[in-house]
Amino acid sequence: MADDLIAVTDDGAIRTVTVQRPDKLNALNAATLQGLADAFRDAAANPEVRVVVLTGAGQKAFVAGADIAEMNTLSAVQGRDFSLLGQGLMRQIERMPKPVIARVNGFALGGGLELALACHLRVAADSAKVGQPEINLGLIPGFGGSQRLLRLCGRAATLELCLLGAPIDAARALALGIVNEVVPAADLDTRVQDIARQLARSAPLALRALLDAVHVGGECSLEAGLEYESAQFGLLFATEDMREGTGAFLQRRPPAFQNR
Repeated sequence: MADDLIAVTDDGAIRTVTVQRPDKLNALNAATLQGLADAFRDAAANPEVRVVVLTGAGQKAFVAGADIAEMNTLSAVQGRDFSLLGQGLMRQIERMPKPVIARVNGFALGGGLELALACHLRVAADSAKVGQPEINLGLIPGFGGSQRLLRLCGRAATLELCLLGAPIDAARALALGIVNEVVPAADLDTRVQDIARQLARSAPLALRALLDAVHVGGECSLEAGLEYESAQFGLLFATEDMREGTGAFLQRRPPAFQNR
């Protein structure tokens, strides 16, 4: 069933993963979460894939939230398990060794915003709306929203979104630092593909080291983060891609990175 909920397509080194429940505004149920986990596990292991674009099917929603009909039936223990399943997926995406771009084409609410927050870059259509409306259901964010929002845009914005539960438009999300860029809806595909192609041309091992350094640095002291950065920097001197990149610069030609 998960195969019916998630579509995976490749364009060269760019893999697009699409949640395809447009009739449910791409809401996340347990099967969809598992399907996404499988898709990202495969993308991480595939050496031909250098960047992943994550989006939702249709024009209305990236992901409009978790599946409320499914949640309504859960016991307390099952609710915790559902939260842990979602958090596991978000952590998996966050720790992907390859850049992940969220193509936010519409509503990104609740679990949908949490899914976008786990991605490394977020590009939104100007028609998109984001929010954490769980308070309106007698709940709180369960897939990491309270924690990633806090780290991304601070306490004031986090409390506003989570306590009031009202969605905000793309322009406000950009001002708060929740998304990296907002473009006209008609230009969303072009802009996302431009970013994805740039990342696909970059040195994969350096991208991985950078993603690791930022993640580790966000969870530890400055001194420990600097030490980790230096270690990763030094290790890259052992790669052929580093020799190719510096050599191409000196020869004034585009580099051709080979992931080794």
